[in-house]
Amino acid sequence: MEQRSLLGLSEHLDRLSKNGDPLEVLEATVNFEYFRDWLVEGLGYGEGGKGGRPPFDPVSMFKALILQAQHNLSDARMEFMIRDRLSWMRFLGFDLGVPTPDENTIRLFRNKLTETDTLKRVMKAFDWQLHKKGYIPMSGQIVDASLVPAPKQRNTESEKAAIKAGKSAREIWPDEPAKAAQKDTDARWTLKIGGKVRYRQDGTPLPQIALPVFGYKSHIVIDRRFGFIRESAVTSAAHADGRMLSKLVTTQNTSSEVWADSAYRSQKNEKWLSSKGLVSRIHRRKPAGHAMPQPMARANAAKSSVRAAVEHVFAHQKNRFGLFIRTIGIARAEAKMLLANIAYNFDRLIFHERAKAAG
Repeated sequence: MEQRSLLGLSEHLDRLSKNGDPLEVLEATVNFEYFRDWLVEGLGYGEGGKGGRPPFDPVSMFKALILQAQHNLSDARMEFMIRDRLSWMRFLGFDLGVPTPDENTIRLFRNKLTETDTLKRVMKAFDWQLHKKGYIPMSGQIVDASLVPAPKQRNTESEKAAIKAGKSAREIWPDEPAKAAQKDTDARWTLKIGGKVRYRQDGTPLPQIALPVFGYKSHIVIDRRFGFIRESAVTSAAHADGRMLSKLVTTQNTSSEVWADSAYRSQKNEKWLSSKGLVSRIHRRKPAGHAMPQPMARANAAKSSVRAAVEHVFAHQKNRFGLFIRTIGIARAEAKMLLANIAYNFDRLIFHERAKAAG
């Protein structure tokens, strides 16, 4: 009976493969073993040192974090899904009946990668892997940012003032450690003005609605040619986009052109770009109190046709990954978004490799 069960399991997995298991495509496209040395070094695994090695392979655990990012799962839900889905178990290298990581193991592993900046090194290591495959940053770079919501906080006016003053949760709630552990003092409120522009009958635009958002802001720069995320950063939602330009843009692209929306245009940024030999393709702002000149409007429209490519990244992460911050604090929020960025780059590589094979 046991032999028949094993045979049935093998047949079931074979059918999954024939139907096109996307995780097998991911496994075949991304060399996960390439990250092992960075993971081992960052996690500080010794040879029989204090505490010994963890019970689970670091590459398998890293794969689990990628799956978690792709499906926006909590640690508890991730623990269940690993046990529930045979395709996930196969991808992670776990056999039926053997121990699998629980939610505490997953959380501790991710926290360790966060504390040691290992995730940043892994993302950079993947960028090197892309270079070896021929995906060199080309045709310029596009900068943008997107708001990522976090659980809203309910605080009194005095507590809000203390948060704005830079006090930590432990300082604000010294006698309530459980409450302090659930308070995010890094996230901020901001107003999001967006949506489709609507017009009156006389052709003038209607005022756009400003919606309050609480959380963080994901800043990225992609290369225009291949669309991979090359640099990233995380700030509170209230942080000004333009202040991040010099922290994201590099001189490693084969083209000197830099695209961004008008939030990044300032004399300081224009001067910085010029000093680095970079060419600004940043949108110009409408003159205050005047209609936008037609030549400027046409130039902005041409820039938008290029800059729009970066919106696909955020749409992919929000619509397909369901990106949302569940954690507390900017360090863990950054880890969440770094994993989402790495997962996006993996999907982008699959897209390009398929196109290459088809062509």
